[in-house]
Amino acid sequence: MTYAYLFVLDTLADWEPGFLTAELNSGRMFKEPGTALAVRTVAVSREPITTMGGVRIQPDLALAELTPDDAAVLLLPGADTWAEERHRPAPAKAAEFLAAGVPVGAICGATIALADAGLFDSRPHTSNNLEALKQLAPGYAGADHYVEAPAVTDGDLITGTGTAPLDFARHVLARLDVMSPEALEAWYQLYKTSNPEFYVALMSSLPQPVG
Repeated sequence: MTYAYLFVLDTLADWEPGFLTAELNSGRMFKEPGTALAVRTVAVSREPITTMGGVRIQPDLALAELTPDDAAVLLLPGADTWAEERHRPAPAKAAEFLAAGVPVGAICGATIALADAGLFDSRPHTSNNLEALKQLAPGYAGADHYVEAPAVTDGDLITGTGTAPLDFARHVLARLDVMSPEALEAWYQLYKTSNPEFYVALMSSLPQPVG
């Protein structure tokens, strides 16, 4: 069994991974029924963390226990505490996953941590703002590869801005290839526009029960 691993840390921005974790964990829109990717939480230790919204999360495992072996993706959400020294092993773990060919998705503050660790120096990426990224990530040397977009996919690396969690989710879902192109587009447009025609299109695109 493979899992979607969500890195959690104090002040985690609740809204940033929500679209994504709901679809991965439920598999309700997947093109192959019964192939959901259960979400497991991982932190620097097994001590509970508290999100920005005050939600207390008990991590399933510590970062040192995490390997790419049973992982479909590693998700790194934003938080105000990314600059803390204790979170430095997280970018190293992201590099390990990328080297193993496992997708890594980073959004908002997590992109700053990855940039500071040099993971963006030679590949297209985005963040909240280029100038802020330069200022907040002293180790960053990838400005020539910065893309002004809500979300960017470069092979197994997906990055997104904190104001575009839906776009970020769309890119990760596309990379994982768990939804049909028709379902993914309808799903995205439904949440983007609230137009009911996309609900109809989404329902029509899902696998139909046999019998």
